[in-house]
Amino acid sequence: MKGIVFTEFLDLVEDKFGFEMVDTIINNSNLPSNGSYTAVGTYSFSEMLSLLTNLNKETGIAIEDLLLLYGEHFFSVVERSYSSFLTQYKDPIEMISSIENHIHVEVRKIYPDAELPSFTVVDKTDTTLVMIYKSSRAMSSFGKGLMNKTFEYFNTNATILVENIKENGTEVKFSIATHG
Repeated sequence: MKGIVFTEFLDLVEDKFGFEMVDTIINNSNLPSNGSYTAVGTYSFSEMLSLLTNLNKETGIAIEDLLLLYGEHFFSVVERSYSSFLTQYKDPIEMISSIENHIHVEVRKIYPDAELPSFTVVDKTDTTLVMIYKSSRAMSSFGKGLMNKTFEYFNTNATILVENIKENGTEVKFSIATHG
């Protein structure tokens, strides 16, 4: 997992819960990296799981809710550092449906060894989108957080339904509908 995912996660924890919480979850996580990350480095997903688990223990917030919050936070990173991704699209359905064939292609140019989930478009209209998310990591709530902020960015209301295809969350169906 790329280091930017870790550095931004720790920034979120500091912003929402304070520096002491960052220190606590790092110290309680027994990390091979000792919690020292660079944005371009590559680290084990098990470190992220450990940080999330310890943040869950400290705050009582469910891991899925923490991932959703983190996805929403991470959108600001995209907006700040990769705004060219956003300005290429006229609406959120178009942008989200292009994750696999455009956005992930661009991400791989920046981070060639990034392990990205796959998104397969099953059905798409101007106001609806059905996609299948597949990943070895159950982080669909992170993706939903990014989607929430994408709709907000485009000033569009939407309902995003998430249905586990595999119980462990490594394969998920997103059904999205824009409204009013």
